[in-house]
Amino acid sequence: MTGSRELVAAVRTTKQFLTYVASGPCQYAVAEALALPDTYYTGIRDDLMAKRDILAEGLRDAGFTVHEPQGTYFTTTDIARLAPGEDALAFCRTLPERAGVVAAPNSAFYDHPTAGRTQVRFAFCKREDVLTDAAQRLRKAFDS
Repeated sequence: MTGSRELVAAVRTTKQFLTYVASGPCQYAVAEALALPDTYYTGIRDDLMAKRDILAEGLRDAGFTVHEPQGTYFTTTDIARLAPGEDALAFCRTLPERAGVVAAPNSAFYDHPTAGRTQVRFAFCKREDVLTDAAQRLRKAFDS
């Protein structure tokens, strides 16, 4: 960073406290979260797994190659077989019009331009009825 002595000192001080204090106000929230019963966390896990399965099944039925996640609320798919020659960015730009569903191209998360070129990411942290509807829309849009 460049700037006046006072500005650089203020930024350096803020950075130091954020790095070494681990965001003081968040520590109270973490302490509360650690006191919750295990059932709270297993409930979240089970809910997300059920939602993952709804979306993954719909994506597979629509022709996507699904890479089933083990610890996130995103499902990564490969569109190479479904949309030969199409890259993820172009695919995602047309997906809302094709199916009324949105997704993110994984290539946005890579430094190398061709990495993740045919990978598309869908979020399943939604209500089950939304996921079921999205799965039906995708099946209909890509039913050959």
